[in-house]
Amino acid sequence: MKNKFLQVFITIFAAVFLSSFAFAVENKSIQIQKQPEIQQVKPKKPVKIKLKRSAEDKYTWELSGDNVDEIVKADKRLKKLLGIE
Repeated sequence: MKNKFLQVFITIFAAVFLSSFAFAVENKSIQIQKQPEIQQVKPKKPVKIKLKRSAEDKYTWELSGDNVDEIVKADKRLKKLLGIE
């Protein structure tokens, strides 16, 4: 008896909940706006660094990337971190 009552109660509660949710969705008008500035945003590609150490414990590296300014910054930072120049 209790199981049957519980099943009926859950079924009615679910029906009421879903119908109220559907009613709330129908009343709200959803407006979607396209923003062209967001569509144009592209993630920056990082500078690729190939760091090499010679037998004399000296470092050399190869830098590659799309942005020259970022490559120069990476080169300066490597020189600073490795104590070169």
